[in-house]
Amino acid sequence: MFIKVTKAKYLKDYKLELLFNDGLTGIINLQEHIYGPVFEPLKNKNYFKKFQLNRWTIEWENGADFAPEFLHELATQQNKAAAP
Repeated sequence: MFIKVTKAKYLKDYKLELLFNDGLTGIINLQEHIYGPVFEPLKNKNYFKKFQLNRWTIEWENGADFAPEFLHELATQQNKAAAP
């Protein structure tokens, strides 16, 4: 199965709540992952909020995006860290 983001909601700062096509839901923080020329505009929170959902993942107007598998792994790690 190909992983894809099916829903994305901005929460605050650099945090998003994502739902994937395999049913996984998670809250991720992308602050540590925003580096390099294509991601520079995302450091502006107002710009960061303006992501869109394409067929597979989230993306921004400047072409910046994150692989859905990478986002899925972040959500999985976050869920494990939050588990009692």
